Amino acid sequence: MTATAAGVRRAGARPATRRRERLEALVRERRLLNLFFFATVAVMAAHEAEHIAQVMEKDALGNACPTDCRGLLGFLFDVEWIHFLYNTGLFLALAALFVAYRMWEPAWRRAAPAAWAGFVFGVFAIQGYHVVEHVVKLEQWFANGRMSPTPGIAGQGLGPPLGRDLSLIELHFALNTAVFVAVVVAYFGFGLHRHVLPGRPRLAALPAATVAVLLLFPVGATWALAPPTIRLEAGVHRGPLLLDRAQKLVGEPGAVVRGGIRITADAVVVQGVRVVGGENGIEVDGARDVVLRDVEVTGAELDGISVRRATVAVDGCRVSSPATRYGQGVDISFAIDLGPSLVRGCTIVGGQEGLVTHSAKVRFAGNRVARTTLRGITVTEMAMGTVERNVVSGALGVGIFCGDYSVCDIRRNTVTGTLADRGSDDGFRAGYAIQSHFGATARVRDNRLAGNDRGVVAVADARLVRG
Repeated sequence: MTATAAGVRRAGARPATRRRERLEALVRERRLLNLFFFATVAVMAAHEAEHIAQVMEKDALGNACPTDCRGLLGFLFDVEWIHFLYNTGLFLALAALFVAYRMWEPAWRRAAPAAWAGFVFGVFAIQGYHVVEHVVKLEQWFANGRMSPTPGIAGQGLGPPLGRDLSLIELHFALNTAVFVAVVVAYFGFGLHRHVLPGRPRLAALPAATVAVLLLFPVGATWALAPPTIRLEAGVHRGPLLLDRAQKLVGEPGAVVRGGIRITADAVVVQGVRVVGGENGIEVDGARDVVLRDVEVTGAELDGISVRRATVAVDGCRVSSPATRYGQGVDISFAIDLGPSLVRGCTIVGGQEGLVTHSAKVRFAGNRVARTTLRGITVTEMAMGTVERNVVSGALGVGIFCGDYSVCDIRRNTVTGTLADRGSDDGFRAGYAIQSHFGATARVRDNRLAGNDRGVVAVADARLVRG
């Protein structure tokens, strides 16, 4: 190597060497602070791993959420005030590190400008906002009777955690990851990993190894602890089938269950199965966070899908051809003290009522209901219901019904061809597109009504709120 080349190498190394020397001077003598910073990073890594596990459970494994999308320790810590305390405590700890290291001094910016800027933005902008989110979520949690989920601010327009839809799980994963990356980059950018235990340079790799283990262990554990997937082969299977443990039942193309399915366990997923007959086609009794995805029910005697004292997410279904005149589509009832349920993307043809809830919290969204003989969609018996973006056609009597002191939000639906029930002496079945009945309060907005015998009405001390 020539003298000129060696001189160039030495000259090129000087700025990096000087930056490292400046950082060493800033952190070398702060032993307790360095150890506290390392502990903070380790705690954040463990928390980040829980968020990674939740996203995997929801988006990779297709688990029933939220029961089966809580990470490894969610069954202990998935309470809103614990999330609030963690995020507030983390913000205070990171802010305290900023103050204790005197990071406002220009020496930090000059020594590691990118690490310093990322740390400041991550702590005071992103984590500061994250705390505000959890303050609002905690307030909502208390207002809801200490029940989750609570949307916070940014989650107001997000739907439930179904499939790969954007939900609160992804939102808070993104917030947590942004802060975690900013703090980890700052930690290593400031060279703090070389000062965990002074005098032991061989331990400089300890922080990186700790972060890697804390992130990777829950990923493997999530795969290992996932509920079993049972595949139902093509052909006819005699029912009723009883699902009394958490599992995922996936029907192969052509799989048919004759005689019904009964679900009594939390976090069950039933996907791609056709059910023929049974008193109720699919019955969910006393279970939480059940997911029914792309199911079909024909020929049930009473309910195509019957849900009692339970919470479900029905994501794509078809219910038709009830076996008796009393049959109906989807009935979710008697769960007002539980979390909300969802029915979306379903097609209901025939039966007395297409979609109905009694004393429960339910959202009916994006469904098609046709040719019912009593009502198209019903929210009644002090229920709380959102009815949005549904298409109700050819109902006899009433298209969309909000009754018996229920509270309903009815918006952006299309109701057409509702006919008066000439064979009934009930004047309230005169072909109303939307009816608020007997003390109920219905907020009605942006609905498209066409070809109905009557329009929108409130009767028997009920209320209509427009707009």
